[in-house]
Amino acid sequence: MRAGNVTDAANVKSTKATSSRKSHKAASAAGTTPTISDAQPVFPFTAILGQEEMKRALLLNAVNPNIRGILVLGHRGTAKSTSIRALADVLPPIEFVAECPYRCPPEKPAGLCDVCRNAKPRAKLPTLVGRVPVVDLPLGATEDRLCGTLDIERALSQGQKAFEPGLLAKANRGFLYIDEVNLLEDHLVDVLLDSAAGGVNIVEREGISIAHPAKFTLIGSGNPEEGELRPQLLDRFGLMAEIRTITDIDTRVEIVKRRLAFERDPIAFRATYEPAQQALRARLVQARDRLDTVETPDPVLRFIAKLCVALDVDGHRGEITLLNAALANAAFEGRSQVTLDDVRAVATLSLRHRLRKDPLDRTDGGEKIRWALEKLEQEANGHAAS
Repeated sequence: MRAGNVTDAANVKSTKATSSRKSHKAASAAGTTPTISDAQPVFPFTAILGQEEMKRALLLNAVNPNIRGILVLGHRGTAKSTSIRALADVLPPIEFVAECPYRCPPEKPAGLCDVCRNAKPRAKLPTLVGRVPVVDLPLGATEDRLCGTLDIERALSQGQKAFEPGLLAKANRGFLYIDEVNLLEDHLVDVLLDSAAGGVNIVEREGISIAHPAKFTLIGSGNPEEGELRPQLLDRFGLMAEIRTITDIDTRVEIVKRRLAFERDPIAFRATYEPAQQALRARLVQARDRLDTVETPDPVLRFIAKLCVALDVDGHRGEITLLNAALANAAFEGRSQVTLDDVRAVATLSLRHRLRKDPLDRTDGGEKIRWALEKLEQEANGHAAS
C-alpha cells in the first residue's frame, strides 16, 4: 500500500463559484463525472461479483454519512480494497474551495476552516469540482503523518502558524480507509476516535494549537485471524460486514475473466460498465435527495428498540445506527417510509459487532440476530391475530 494514496481527479476550475456550481449540477444531472481521469483507472464498482453484504454496506454509507462507517472483515483476496476504492468512482462529484487543503464546501459556512470562514466575500471564492477523496492510512504511518505537522520554529520566530496538513485533512468530506485495521497502533486509534467523534482534528505543539475540519467516513478492513480490534474502535464503526471466499465455480471463473479483461485493457473494460456506473450514480443522487423526507412509523421504531433489548445491546448507538441504516436502505430502494423489510435488511450489519461476547458460546452473531428477528415477528403476528 502506498502512503497517503488519495483518489482524486479535480481538474475543473472556475473563477467564480456560480459558474462552478452550474457545471457541477450539470454533471450530476447527466450522471457523469467530468473530472474522472483514466491515468490510473479504477476497477468498476458494478463489475464486482459477489460480496453483496459489503457492497450494500458501502452504498448505504454513501447515501447516509450518519451511519458512520463500515468495518469489513474476511479472507484475503476477496475484493475488500477493490470495492472500497471503486466506491469513489460512482459517487457524485463534490464542489470545494480551490487551494483549500480541507476541501471546504463554498456554500456552507458551518464546519469550514478558518481561512474559508473568514474569506469575504465567500461567494467569489474560486472553486473546483472533483471526486470524493478516498485516503489510505498505511500501517506504518506516524501521528504527524496522520494529523499534520506544525513548524514550531517558524511559529515562534515569525508569529505564523505554519501547518502542514496530514491525512485527516485530505480525508475531509471523504473516506479514510485503513487496511489491516486490527493491526493499527493504539496511539493512532486514539487519534482516530477523537477526530471521528468530533469531526475536528486538533494539533497542539508547545502551547500552539491548530484545528481544522475532519469529517470523514471511516472504513476499515482486515482478517480477524490476525488479531481483534479494540472495543472502543469496533464500536465506532456503524456497520460490520463479514465476507468469505466465494466457492461457486462459475462465479469464480467469471471473477477471473473480468479481472483479466480489466488488466489487459482497463479503458475498454470501464467503458463496458459505464452505463451501469451512471445508473448507480444517478440512483445514489436520488437516494440522497430522498433521505431527509423518509419517515419512520412508531411501530418500526418500537420494533428496533425491542430488537436491541432482546439482543442485550449496550447503550443506544445500536438503535441509532440501525435506524440510520434502515433510512438509507429505504431511500436507496425508492421508498418514502421505513418498513420492517428495511430493518431486516440492515439488522445484521448494524448489530453483529455490538453483541456481548461469551467465550463459551460459539453461535454466529448473525444467527442470533435472525433468531431474535423471527421471535419478535412471531410475537407481533400473535398479538395482531388476537
